[in-house]
Amino acid sequence: MNQKTIAKEATYSGVGLHTGERITVIFKPAPVDTGISFIRTDLGRKEIKASLDKIVKSERESTLKEKQTEIHTVEHLLAALSGLSVSNLFVEINGPEPPIGDGSALCYLEVLSCAGIVSQDKSWPEIKVASPIEIREEGQQISIYPDSQLKITYTLDYNHQAIKDQTATFIINEETFKKEIAPARTFGFLSEVRELRSQGLAIGGSLENTVVIGREGVINKESLRFEDELLRHKILDILGDFSLLGAPLRGHIKAVKSGHALNIKLAKKILEANKKGEEKVLDITEIQKILPHRYPFLLVDRVIEIEAGKRILCLKNVSINEEFFNGHFPGHPVMPGVLIIEAMAQAGGILVLSQEENKGKLVYFMGIDKAKFRRPVLPGDQLHLEVKPIKIRSRTGKMEAHAYVDSKLVAEAEIMFAVAKER
Repeated sequence: MNQKTIAKEATYSGVGLHTGERITVIFKPAPVDTGISFIRTDLGRKEIKASLDKIVKSERESTLKEKQTEIHTVEHLLAALSGLSVSNLFVEINGPEPPIGDGSALCYLEVLSCAGIVSQDKSWPEIKVASPIEIREEGQQISIYPDSQLKITYTLDYNHQAIKDQTATFIINEETFKKEIAPARTFGFLSEVRELRSQGLAIGGSLENTVVIGREGVINKESLRFEDELLRHKILDILGDFSLLGAPLRGHIKAVKSGHALNIKLAKKILEANKKGEEKVLDITEIQKILPHRYPFLLVDRVIEIEAGKRILCLKNVSINEEFFNGHFPGHPVMPGVLIIEAMAQAGGILVLSQEENKGKLVYFMGIDKAKFRRPVLPGDQLHLEVKPIKIRSRTGKMEAHAYVDSKLVAEAEIMFAVAKER
């Protein structure tokens, strides 16, 4: 793909979502390798590059900052630029945030399309994910897996009587973005309006630019544009946040209840992995160099992320060909809970034994505490095993372990262990 900019200058004016100010944006063509550059004309042409190292806030909206200059709520505009594959642009703006339009990306899509998108004489290298990367925090999760195209799967779960749980997958290209993602509007809850405005937020919010959800459902006159419009807007936000990578992304993003903060954390990990060439992972051959276990008792297939002494994330593919299925509920195959515990313990063992001071040693179980099994694990499932140390001494320690299938917790336990020299 070649880099792109717009053919001619274009202008858009409107109200800022959080400030309520009347703001004008002027889009101007930019030469190759410029990237997306915001210019605050109200502050004497202060410039802020749209890049991950400029992000300073990512709770309810994404904010960029260069020295003392900030630009807020950039995600919808950036999503439109990403959807149109615009890589170079000057965005002159006379206020602290781009106009919200109708709460979607349509206003920017239309203005930029009318200006015309032109190809430039330099390539735009892609970022391709070589290995899975995953982040989990307090019931939220976002991950990315290798794929030949950009694909996003999102699961919406608000525990609200008017919003049903939803999951959808979209292959992202220009046509899909224009028809399926760009029209999805931002949304909020009526119960939060007073608190937000007391914090100086959502001052410009209205039923004209926000889907507002009350106790019984949407209170806007205009009905939802899609049955899953809220979910699609979350995907729009993801596209805006990940555009800060500064290059087209290839991979399958899977998100559960993810927001701006988690999106940015994963984007930073992707950029870090891309700079290193590939995120450090261990395949089955490397795992066998660390653990003494072998088939059929080796229960970890791959390490997809490891932070020395802090955290490990592993995969176990549960196949119908596993030997234990022959005798454990053969008419209704279920993975034995003790083997899930063993798989989590082996993941923890890799974390401990991968440290330089423990190489060549062995890890033994000392005890299990607070073990709980939440749901059955069946053939065809993929276990995600996450283990973090609670307390580590020179020869003993305790770890907290969790096992997930499709981002749903299936088992958890605290595991005590001892480190010993190999005989």
